[in-house]
Parts: sequence; structure tokens; C-alpha cells
Amino acid sequence: MKRFSDYKTVTLCGWNLKSKIIKSKINKVEAIIKLENAVIRQQKNTILKDVSLEIKEGEFVYLIGKVGSGKTSLLKTLYAELPLIYGKGEVAGYQLSKIKKSQIAYLRRKCGIVFQDFKLLTDRNVYANLEFVLKATGWKDKKAIKERINEVLDKVELPDKRDKFPHQLSGGEQQRIVLARALLNAPPIILADEPTGNIDPETSYRLVELLKDICDSGKTVVIATHQYDLIKHFPGKVFRCENGVLQEDFSFAENQAAMTTIISENSVIDIESPTEEIEEPTVVHEVISLNEDPEILSPTEPTLQEMQEITLVTEDSEITDSTTILIEEKMTEEPQDTSEENISSKNDKTKKKDDNDPDFVGFELI
Repeated sequence: MKRFSDYKTVTLCGWNLKSKIIKSKINKVEAIIKLENAVIRQQKNTILKDVSLEIKEGEFVYLIGKVGSGKTSLLKTLYAELPLIYGKGEVAGYQLSKIKKSQIAYLRRKCGIVFQDFKLLTDRNVYANLEFVLKATGWKDKKAIKERINEVLDKVELPDKRDKFPHQLSGGEQQRIVLARALLNAPPIILADEPTGNIDPETSYRLVELLKDICDSGKTVVIATHQYDLIKHFPGKVFRCENGVLQEDFSFAENQAAMTTIISENSVIDIESPTEEIEEPTVVHEVISLNEDPEILSPTEPTLQEMQEITLVTEDSEITDSTTILIEEKMTEEPQDTSEENISSKNDKTKKKDDNDPDFVGFELI
């Protein structure tokens, strides 16, 4: 916000007083590129007609369309490679329809240009390529030239390639050197004509990411491309060249907004409840080894001899669910006969007693 002062003379009690009025002026973001009813021509052919375009400072802009749709011709018009004969156009303060040949070089210092086919000088290394541009644009101080070259090489993440020749670099590295060359004179505008056309997808994303970073620093970036997936990863304003007409394309922004809405509506917020450490009861299993000792009995049904020696409970006894019936076992000193005949005989006697004894009710084992 700029502030400027004004003075106003007022009379108070016979005294002439000069009061200072401070006014504020809000800086508006101006259009750095503007075309109005322009006709883009190449030789005698009309490529685009009735072009109206406005790009503001700091905007990230795509020109999209099929090969031959007029993207490159439009960029060439913006840096005065092609003359603007019909309509109005202004780039970085220069009137395209009135620009003189002597002014074109100064216009291009305001526009850093990234070419698809690199246009590096093959007979000299990276440092010499960049030095040539600086000297051609008026730089004379060798120390300043060296510092500036190091700055732009750091910017494109290739500080160790200064002594390499173009043929020693990959396509992606050459394109980044071209971007470094475009940044040498700190232009407010970067015009990139199919910068990802000759490099692989992964390198393409990194190059456009660099361009986006440059834009975020306050520069205006215009990219001509037919690689639409870049727009999804690095959104910006989109203009489409199609059937001889340039129109702003809102479909990418709408799709991006719709996708954002879908993601927002389907987002699941996982709120973890505080966890408490619960001590699980420790179960101690006591293992009893059964040996051949006849006094250790298996917890199964009582033997026949035990059944015979159980004290019977009569009807006069009070039995409830909570009653504990103590059973006294009478152990005989004589060895038990466990033969099948003896067991069968005892079973018969027990059955006969059950049938004949009217006082027999039942028994409960503990």
C-alpha cells in the first residue's frame, strides 16, 4: 500500500493553519499481458482471430490445444517475433502494434523465453552459454556475471553442470539450463513453449514444479502445452486454442473443485479414543500328573465299591441346593477285586437293593 501526502490550508481563530492530509492508495494488480481483438497471423495466414486476453502479474497460465492450433504463434506475438498488425496488444508496458525494432531487444529482456528445442550453443559449455547471454545484454563485470550464473544454476538445481557441454547433458538437464538462461536478467515474464515436449514425464513434473516456484516468487509464467496432466498437478488459469479461437477454459478448475468437494465429503476423521491398559486376569493352570498310585482317583464317576460305601440320605434328611453332603468313605484293608465278574455281581446287588429298599431316595456326590 502506497501512502502520499497532501496539504490543506484552514483558518482557525484568525490563524491560517496548514493541515497535512495523509491518503492511502491501494496497489492494484495490473495486467502485464493484454490483447484486445487481436489477430494472430503467420505470414499471410490467420492463425487466431479476435483474441482478447488478460494476464496479471504473478499468474500461472497455460495455453493448451492441439499441435498447430496457434499456441506457439501466440507466444511469438507476445515477444514480437511475429508482428501484431490487427488489434491491440501490450506486454510489460510495450505496445505490440507500435513497437519499434530498436525496442524489441528491451521487450525480450522482460520476457524469459524457454524453447522446446533448447537452442543452446553446442560449441561451448554451460557457463559459456550463459555468459554469452549476459554479455549480449550489457553485463561487463566478470565477478557479477559469475555470481549471476551461479545463482541461476542453483535455482534450477544444476550447480555442478557449468563445465559440461550440451551433448553431455540429458534432455531434462538441457531444458533446465534453458530455464536458467531465461532467468538471467530476472524478467517479470517467463514464456515457455512446450517445455516438456522432449523430456520424460518425471522430469516434466520437476521442470513445471520449478516454473511454479518461479511464479510463486512473483513472476508471470505462461506455458504452451498439450500435456494436460500437468494442469491437474499444478493448477493455473487455462486458455484453449481451438478452431482459430482463443477462449478461457474453466473445465479444469471445475473438475478440480468437484474433486476437492468429493474428497472433503468422503473424508473420514479417525478420532482415536484414549486407550486404557486393562490388566487381563492371569490364569494359572495347575497340572497334576496322574501316576499309578491307586489312592489318586480320576474325577470321573465313582467306582462300584465307593457307591456301595456311600451313606444314603433318607427322606428325613433336609436337602437344599446349598446343603453340603459330606461323604465318609470307609476304606477296607482288603484289596479290591476289580474283576469284571465282581463288578457285575456288585451292580446286581445294588440294583436289587434300590428296588427293595423303600427308604432309598437318592444321593448327591460332592
